[in-house]
Amino acid sequence: MSNGIAYPVFHSPDRVLALSMARRLLELGRCADTNVSLYAELRSVDEVRQGAKELPEGWFRGQEHDGEFDHRVPLEDRPGWLVGVRGVGLPADPRAYEGRLPVDYELLNQAVDSVEDAFTAAIGPSAGEINWQHLRWPDAPEVGFHGEAKHAEVTFLFNTSTRDYDEPTDDHTVLVHVRSVHVDGRQMREPYAHWLAGQVGLTVIGPGQRC
Repeated sequence: MSNGIAYPVFHSPDRVLALSMARRLLELGRCADTNVSLYAELRSVDEVRQGAKELPEGWFRGQEHDGEFDHRVPLEDRPGWLVGVRGVGLPADPRAYEGRLPVDYELLNQAVDSVEDAFTAAIGPSAGEINWQHLRWPDAPEVGFHGEAKHAEVTFLFNTSTRDYDEPTDDHTVLVHVRSVHVDGRQMREPYAHWLAGQVGLTVIGPGQRC
């Protein structure tokens, strides 16, 4: 079993520009199997409604209160939108969101270029990400690396600098993923991340994040 590590290669307060940079990196490894997934923590009722309007096919889930659900209660007997519903199943009454924010949003394994622009426009100031997976990075013989498939991904982070969403920012970050090979305190494949970024005019600008 192996792990991945993701390196930041671009920061900008301009989300449209950041998306274009992520797409440049994506095209370096895009193949027939590549797809895209969306995730967000929607932090206001307006952002939830905007997400439901623009991307209703995703799954929305409100926050549970501590001890709210006994494990003996059947799933079908629990409030639907706290388990997960499509956009049309969200409550209309804004009072239903009291104590339930942020609402988690997830839309998995979509065709590339089918959802990214709508998500970028809809997410507002909430934290979230676009993640392109199942890429195939090219060989880099001049720096001694074979291509990468298992851990070849690109992530575009909105309003946060980490995939844990625990460092809010006013800008957006693009990450390039490679396989993690940790030897004597060093990441042996970090130079590969530098090489990949350099192929599209970018550069690694910070430490790696474990995936």
